Amino acid sequence: MSESIIIRETIDGQEIKPAKKTTTSNTSKPLRADPYIWGIYIALLVISVIELFSASSSEVSASNVYMPLIRHGMFLVIGLGIVLVIQNIHYKNISRVAMLMAVISLGLLLFSNFFGIEINGAQRAIKIAGFTIQPAEIVKYTVVILLARILGREQRGGGISTKGMISAAIVAVVFAACLWKNGLTNTLLLFMVSVIMFLIGGMKWKQFFLVMAIYSVCGGALYMIKYQDEKDDVFDKVGQVATVDSPKDRTETHKGRISRFLAGVNPTDTIDDYNRQVIFSKIAQANGGILGQGPGNSRESARLPLAFSDYIYSIIVEDTGLVGGITLLILYLMLLARAGRIAYRCSRAIPSFMIMGCAVLIVLQALVHMAIVTGLFPVSGQPLPLISKGGTSVLVMSLAIGTMLSVSRFAVTTGDKKQIKAELKDLPEDMRALNYSNYENGSSR
Repeated sequence: MSESIIIRETIDGQEIKPAKKTTTSNTSKPLRADPYIWGIYIALLVISVIELFSASSSEVSASNVYMPLIRHGMFLVIGLGIVLVIQNIHYKNISRVAMLMAVISLGLLLFSNFFGIEINGAQRAIKIAGFTIQPAEIVKYTVVILLARILGREQRGGGISTKGMISAAIVAVVFAACLWKNGLTNTLLLFMVSVIMFLIGGMKWKQFFLVMAIYSVCGGALYMIKYQDEKDDVFDKVGQVATVDSPKDRTETHKGRISRFLAGVNPTDTIDDYNRQVIFSKIAQANGGILGQGPGNSRESARLPLAFSDYIYSIIVEDTGLVGGITLLILYLMLLARAGRIAYRCSRAIPSFMIMGCAVLIVLQALVHMAIVTGLFPVSGQPLPLISKGGTSVLVMSLAIGTMLSVSRFAVTTGDKKQIKAELKDLPEDMRALNYSNYENGSSR
């Protein structure tokens, strides 16, 4: 007779009992990705196609009126293929290659810093075989996966260990230091995503202030170094001062954007290169009203710079009105809420961090884009996830969606003991940390 294997998980010698099942079924979990995430993703793709066509009038040429749409549609189709592939890969395999992905993306980022091409006044991209790659977008995803692995391994009954918190903070600082040259907004976004992931993991107040101190000191040091470098670059070999529009003079650009943001704009202001985006964006939103002008009837897309990327939300509001703008916001928030529901029910910590990290990255970037367009944040370039034109952004966000679907498919969320034991046996030792929010004796209950 074979003896049954009994696996018990304990804290300080006390057995942890799984929380009560949230479902009446005790059968094996079907390997099916979450339909709600799929639904939100498809809805965003449809909105992307419709609104990009409306916003691309400034790019339309007489030879091929559909070329901007075809180009973007190609990336959406490739992104859909990525989602279909990634959802079939077990989340443990994605986590295993987190370090490799981080090293590769960091290498690409450093290469773009020194040898990349300039886009909108900053050295951000790499040109390969006619395609433009923006490593900053790749870095945001790989950092999320790496942080999920670190925080998941260091999950304890009382939250994340101090060692794990410091390790994760160092990772964020290193990548932020390399990301700084690519844009201040991306750097701040990376810091915000990391802090939210720390809070989700049960960060203590002492750890919070420690991380904030590390971020503040390192951020201040980076800014002073960058400011001094750019100050030196302003002078050429004969001692003449470079123009304010010099791509190297990004510190002055940051200061100018903040000062113009604080000053605001007025209907009587003269339109120039500095306020053009803000003024036409506000006109587009005002023109949208409550119900909008209808898809494809945007008037300001022909005058608004980067209407198809950094300011596409203003075109969405012009086309669909306040109702459409709020509906899109709700779609993103629903994605976050669904990810939170799945994360709460995961029996292991790492998949919980992975799905929440990806959701936070997508939704936070969407909120930052909307805040910039509506005038709540200073002007900066930040695409609207899965909607704005931009091949790298679309593909990276597709990776994030695929990762979320992988977690929803393979992570045990039913509370069934047999499934939990099977998952525990299948996972490597360093990925078996409990998700304490799903246990009755966990500290977060």
